[in-house]
Amino acid sequence: MILEYLVIVFYSLSLLFIFMFSLGQLHLTWHYLRSKKTSRLENEHNTELPTVTVQLPIYNEKYVVARLIDAVCKFDYPAELLEIQVLDDSSDDTLVIAEKKINEWSNKGIDIKHIRRPDRKGFKAGALQYGLERAKGEFIAIFDSDFLPKPDFVKRTVSEFTNEIGLVQTKWGHLNRNYSLLTRLQAFGLDAHFSIEQSGRSHAGSFINFNGTGGVWRKATIIDAGGWSADTLTEDLDLSYRAQIKGWRFKFIEDCIAPAELPVIMPAIKSQQYRWNKGAAETAKKNLGKVFNSKINFSNKLHAVFHLFNSSVFVCLLLASILSIPMLYIKDANPELSLLFDLGSIFLIGFFSIAFFYWVSSKNTFPHDTAKQYLRVFPMFLIVSMGLSLHNGLAVLEGLLGFKSPFIRTPKFNITDKKESWEGNVYIKPSFTWLTFLEGMLCLYFIGGIAVGISLHDWGLIIFHVMLAIGFGSVFYHSVKPIRHAG
Repeated sequence: MILEYLVIVFYSLSLLFIFMFSLGQLHLTWHYLRSKKTSRLENEHNTELPTVTVQLPIYNEKYVVARLIDAVCKFDYPAELLEIQVLDDSSDDTLVIAEKKINEWSNKGIDIKHIRRPDRKGFKAGALQYGLERAKGEFIAIFDSDFLPKPDFVKRTVSEFTNEIGLVQTKWGHLNRNYSLLTRLQAFGLDAHFSIEQSGRSHAGSFINFNGTGGVWRKATIIDAGGWSADTLTEDLDLSYRAQIKGWRFKFIEDCIAPAELPVIMPAIKSQQYRWNKGAAETAKKNLGKVFNSKINFSNKLHAVFHLFNSSVFVCLLLASILSIPMLYIKDANPELSLLFDLGSIFLIGFFSIAFFYWVSSKNTFPHDTAKQYLRVFPMFLIVSMGLSLHNGLAVLEGLLGFKSPFIRTPKFNITDKKESWEGNVYIKPSFTWLTFLEGMLCLYFIGGIAVGISLHDWGLIIFHVMLAIGFGSVFYHSVKPIRHAG
């Protein structure tokens, strides 16, 4: 009986967190829609352009480093006010490729420096701090190696700064959105994050975050906040919170897009998702107390809690999913608890909140083809997100429990066309892991859940278990598929 009560309690608490998270997303959607109705006030443009340092943190990026350097060297900005730092920690052919490009542009009058550290201490955060201490710019623009910023990026962003603004973040574009199902799903999720979450939080006056790339910092803001720190895997989110707690305002501009390349295979996606989710949990653990002790209002503190713990939804989803099958037996054996189970229907509100959240995002991204694009992608996005709950949930738990791990870069591909292939990429080393095995077992587990529901004539969770079975099966399949093609 005690075990039954524990199952009920943890199942209910997991659903409650998911429900509250869904309402938080609905509230951000409301703020986003309000922000669209508010006319955008243009900042007064400074008559004098500021000095800008562009930082390119690089580590073994031989497939994309040349195109990145070409892109930033073509910025439409006065050469005497622009400095480019290639913060290169590479240990392979990237060094030679970067050096050749740097010399090429340096001979054309571009102030571009090849900066090498004695070691990789602090990984990306360490490289950014090392470059910051040598940067001459008043503002610092940062781009990861898979980005291709447009020539007007610097002019467009620095014009948005006023005295109290410490960061301007732009929206990510997608160079290879239609490469495959996996890239379409990633683009779908990222579009919603940038348009709805970033715009919604900005309109609400809540904390927003630098996304690690495609943004411009005021150098003084980074220094005032204590500089870059490598004690979490998401140094960008960590610095964002420290700066905003100090009183700096951040600005997100939705109509300035920085195109980038999406990972094209599941192992690379998992690598990126692991870092984002574990790092977010580490940042939550580090900064939540500072948020509560800050002078911001209660509403913004509440938004900050859901922002910092937003990756924890994967833990709750995993727990609720696993416990849902024992719950079928408990419900069948305890008809007196039927009212409690009937109350669970309120969580449909949460589902419709999430559905509306992504509908608004799709309407913004595909204004002339919303229904088709939404119905084509949203169901599978939801299903695959469920299938990633084990991988991402474990990453979150590692972060919350304090298990440390090194910064693992996401492999880059230089793939933008369907005809191109990642095979032979030296950075891709897919392997069959115990986690992949568990994902396959969970697929079978939820197929069993479907059978249990049918045998008990309880149809309430059938669709949920079908989605979970397909989700874990899809993640398992896409994790195993690259192994035989690895170079």
